[in-house]
Parts: sequence; C-alpha cells; structure tokens
Amino acid sequence: MTSLEEFSPCTSRRLHRISQRADATTRALVQADPQAAVAAATVCGSGYTLFRAEPLPDGVDPSQRLATLYSYVDAGKGCAILDNNVGKSQYMYLHVCKVDGTGCDTDSGNFSEYAGPVNVSSSVCVPVTAKMGQSSSSLYINFSSEYMCD
Repeated sequence: MTSLEEFSPCTSRRLHRISQRADATTRALVQADPQAAVAAATVCGSGYTLFRAEPLPDGVDPSQRLATLYSYVDAGKGCAILDNNVGKSQYMYLHVCKVDGTGCDTDSGNFSEYAGPVNVSSSVCVPVTAKMGQSSSSLYINFSSEYMCD
C-alpha cells in the first residue's frame, strides 16, 4: 500500500492508502491532486483503500476532466464518490450494485462538491453508473462500467 497522506499529526498513523493494484491513471491523478483523493476517502470513512480513480468524461485528458470517479475498498466492502471538478453545482448521479444486481445504492441531486458516498457490501469490483450535467436531461457525462475494477 502507498500512503496518500503520510501521517496523522495526532496519531502518527497512515490515514489513507492506494492499492498496489491501482493503475497508472489512478496514481497520476493522486499525485496531481492528493487532497481530492484524501477528501473523497474521508467521506467513505476510515480504513478505505483507493482502488481506482477514473477521469470523466471517459477518454478525456485527465487535466481536462470535469469529474473524477473514485472507488475505494475496505475488507470486501466498496465505496464510490463522484467528485465534481467543474467548480459549481451540477446535477450528479452515482449508482452501484453487487454483480448480481442486488444491494444497490444511489445518490443523485445537484451538488457542488461530490455525489456519494454510495456503498456496496461486496468488493469494489461492481457495476457503476456515473452521470453529470446541467440537469438529468442535459448530461455531458454518462459513464457506465460493467465493473469498476482493474
């Protein structure tokens, strides 16, 4: 595990970690903006390890991203956050389910910072949908991944 933030000043323990299986894009996003990854992990709760960070819209240069989909794992539980990189309130929708389509969690609405956390009681390797736009009918991000994993 790699530390996102080296030590807590109060406890001298690592606060958040990056999975050794994290891809190069995830590592580059964390290196470019470690505070965003730490903030998203804090929303999920203690003990979560960053598994993947996906710049959105899909395929965009990470420096031009409008949102970042963070996925975290802790002892077989998954947590996802859709971080708003636009800087103003936008319609956002984030949805995850177990692989069998059960145990779903959704967060949607107009958010200036993030949608989520959404949680699933299985590994982070789950189907995920992330949407963002001026409204639910005017989307510039409509991302679906069969599995949010490597």
